[in-house]
Amino acid sequence: MAGVLSRIHRANRPAFHSLTPKQARIGYLMGAEILDLPRAALARVENLQVPGAEGPLAARLYAPSDERLPVLLYLHGGGFTIGSLDTHDSLCRQLALRSGAAVLSLNYRLAPEHRFPAAVDDCWAVMTWLAKAADSYGLDGTRIAVGGDSAGGTLAAVCALHARDIGLKLALQLLITPGTTAHADTASHKLFANGFLLDAASIDWFFNHYISHHHKRDWRFAPLEAEDHSELAPACVVLAECDPLVDEGIAYADLLRANGGQVQLELYRGVTHDFIKMGRAIPEALTALAACGEAIKEAFQA
Repeated sequence: MAGVLSRIHRANRPAFHSLTPKQARIGYLMGAEILDLPRAALARVENLQVPGAEGPLAARLYAPSDERLPVLLYLHGGGFTIGSLDTHDSLCRQLALRSGAAVLSLNYRLAPEHRFPAAVDDCWAVMTWLAKAADSYGLDGTRIAVGGDSAGGTLAAVCALHARDIGLKLALQLLITPGTTAHADTASHKLFANGFLLDAASIDWFFNHYISHHHKRDWRFAPLEAEDHSELAPACVVLAECDPLVDEGIAYADLLRANGGQVQLELYRGVTHDFIKMGRAIPEALTALAACGEAIKEAFQA
């Protein structure tokens, strides 16, 4: 991991917080899969248009076979401001390949063009649509899960809360290095503020584009703030030790457990935020991908 950080530093790419959102999106796309595994071949990879909260959204369906499969709605990371179907293409292929399930990756609306709660509204709309429409795509609408990394992990956790509230049964919430707290004020935010890939200045840049300060205690941004965490879908929480978000990830897993939830917590030592997308360089990425695949498979079998 130290070697990867050193190479990233030597590449001298500008920090996200020094760029405009458009520049940051281009930069993230250019570098997103350099360390990722090669894109795995799958039986089905289809670009779709799905109904978001305020209009159609791009999505991509991945399936390892043409059978009637359960489906994971996947929400990409990128601080609610950057990221796309293409930045997470390799990761979604790996999740489909290793789980045997279908994966639907969603291009929800991004800030600052679409500020909070636009991304939440899109994810909720597509999750409820998927439960009804899965059968028309040859998928099993009775077995649905949500997942995501970083900001997408936040959105997945929020989707799980909403699913419970509307009576939609999810098989799993897969939360990879999620943000869950309101004000980025845990000890790990201070300890890993600089030099560990996701720095404090970039976190502020992402959040300032996405949400006003007075809204940050809204549970749709900070799921730790929700009033009730009981009767939620089983959770698989994947965390990195050297990540500003690690403390809030542990706190959320603890809170789910304390409220009777079934929680599988995977904490990978010595790695940073976004490590799961570094399978060419970081062995822990392969271990984490295998754990995610197995968690999805077991949840759908249950």
